[in-house]
This record gives sequence, structure tokens and C-alpha cells, in this order.
Amino acid sequence: MKKKLCDGTADRDARILQKDEDSIIYQIKNEAGELLITEHQVFSGIWLCYKDAHIQSYTYPSSYPSGMLEITHCREGRFEYDAGEFFFYLSGGDISVCKSREEGTVVYCPTRHYHGVSILIDPASAPSCLSCFLEDVNVSPGALLEKFCGEDRYFVMRFTARLEHVFSELYSVPQDMKKGYFKVKILELLMFLNSLDMNLSQTERRSCSRTHVELAKKVCGYINEHMDTRLTIEQLAARFFVSPAQLKKSFYSVYGESIYAYVRAYKMQSAALRMQTTGQSVSEIASAFGYDNSSKFSKAFRDVMGVSPTEYRKGMGTRMVSQD
Repeated sequence: MKKKLCDGTADRDARILQKDEDSIIYQIKNEAGELLITEHQVFSGIWLCYKDAHIQSYTYPSSYPSGMLEITHCREGRFEYDAGEFFFYLSGGDISVCKSREEGTVVYCPTRHYHGVSILIDPASAPSCLSCFLEDVNVSPGALLEKFCGEDRYFVMRFTARLEHVFSELYSVPQDMKKGYFKVKILELLMFLNSLDMNLSQTERRSCSRTHVELAKKVCGYINEHMDTRLTIEQLAARFFVSPAQLKKSFYSVYGESIYAYVRAYKMQSAALRMQTTGQSVSEIASAFGYDNSSKFSKAFRDVMGVSPTEYRKGMGTRMVSQD
């Protein structure tokens, strides 16, 4: 039996949806939203995990391993890494290479929307050199861990056409060829990383200080608690004793969008949840979120969710990113 990264998880919010010899799908769901992780073991000690999150924060199950080489590609949304003295964020097309997080780490998705894939490698159980799978692939997982993560380093690379080529095909793999295709793509990815110049890392230039992040999250928490109140930038700045310019800069650094855009997205995502879980009409839901005009609500909903409220309620808006 192949080893599963999250086998036997006892997290109170997590449950296994599907499990077989080659993969496991588990769900973390609570009142704040949902996360799905689809995990495949590709080689001994090497796993590929699709992550689809519609939740702002969650905690990794206790069985999730730490200290491995973790390569993460963000396809959509936004994903936070807490690097201690600073934070950095992935957005669409970006990658990071670092050590997997410690047990119990709280993961933050600022916009409640993240779709991506992570490759985790345990140098202790993976082959010492991948040439055993394909001659001339002279890549050592241990050497990669030291290259990218030695001395607590983090590597971040923003979208490039080459990155897009390496990762894009992982999101549309036919079911009947997954096992072999995953192996080919992992070998391609590791050869790509082996050849990367560490000077390409943009971690420092793209990082945010803890002070900026803490301010932005406090503001976000206040906004979430007062979503039914129209708050101006000036009111929020006065509330948190900062200038409007500092407030806007800090918020954008973390959330990748303006406060106005964040509030609109939050309302539409909350409205979508009501459509799934209540029998309220679209006009009733629109009114509950401050829209007295159904047409304006429908436009805002489509801008955020990609479909109309009616289409969403029929199920077209609830599909997660498919790996089939």
C-alpha cells in the first residue's frame, strides 16, 4: 500500500471523500468555507496535491508532514506564506519553493479563493537521484532541498511563459493517462528547478512586513464584522490610527485588491453560499446584501462569480477545478 500524506487524519473539520491505491481526496469544511485536497503519490516519497480553497483560513491536518521540499504553483486566487519576519503572497501564475509547513500551521487565503497544485518531496524516502527513472535526469531531491531551502531560504518566482508551460498541462490531464503523465511532468519540473538561477528569486522584493500584514488583517476583520455598514477609507484609517494612504497600501499588499473590490467579492461569495443553503429568492438575497436593484446585484455577482445568480443556483457556479 502506498503511503498517503494525510492517511488517518483526525482533524475535526476534515473527512475523507475518496481513497484508493493511487490517490486520496479529503475535505476540510466549516462555517467559514471549504477546502478540497486531491493527493496523488507519483513516485516513492514524491506526491502531487491539488488544492481548491473557498475559505480564508484553515489548519493543516495533524498528519500532514513538515520539513519536505514543497513546490507550489498558484493557478488562481491568492495564497499566503508566513516566513517569520515577513510574509509573501502567490497570485495567478506564481510559484514558490520552500519547506512544507509545521503541524498545526494556519494557512491563509486572503481572498477566500485559491486553486493550485503542490508537489511535496521527502528526500529521506525519495530516490537519491531521479536518473533511476530516466537516464540523464541527474536531479537529487536532497540537493534541491538544500539549494532552495537551506538556511531557511524561500524562493518565489512570478509568472513567466516558461512557468506556464511547465504547470498548465497539470490541470487538464485525461483520467486514463494520469499515472504516467504525472511522472513525466514531475521529472520535467525537477529538471527545470535544477537549472534555475537562485538570483531569479523575488522573495525579498515581493515581501510584506509583519506590521503591514497585521494592520491589513485587523482592517479585514473589522470589515467582515461590519459588512452591513458602508465604511469609507477615511473612517477605517481613523479607526486604526493610520493615514488613508498607508491603509490602502497595506491592504492591497496582502489582499491584492482594493478594499472596495474585497467587500464586493465578500458579499457575492456570501450571497452564493445563501443560494446553496437557503430557499431565499435572488431579490431577497440581493436586498440582504444592500442591493435594492436586482440588475445591479446580478451584474456584481457575475463579475465576481463568473455566472449569473440563476446559473449559479442551478449548479453551474459550484464546480471546483477539475483534475479529470
